[in-house]
Amino acid sequence: MKQRRGRKSPPFSREQRLAVVHGILCFVLILAVLQLWLLTATMNAWLGGDYGVIWPAAIVSILCFGLNLGLLRYLYRMEG
Repeated sequence: MKQRRGRKSPPFSREQRLAVVHGILCFVLILAVLQLWLLTATMNAWLGGDYGVIWPAAIVSILCFGLNLGLLRYLYRMEG
């Protein structure tokens, strides 16, 4: 069924919102563990004298942070 312009879709039910929030929390947990692993691997490489991994690791970490911010914005929009 197509939605007409100007009409809002009905809000999510409580069960649907809870499922979405649980899915987002699982994804955030995976990203947090990835960032911790990335920090550990980068520090290990840096202390070992390998300076070539610092900037790629920083870029990936910033991307993970951006994904987490995007998910947080989605949750706030879902509530409103």
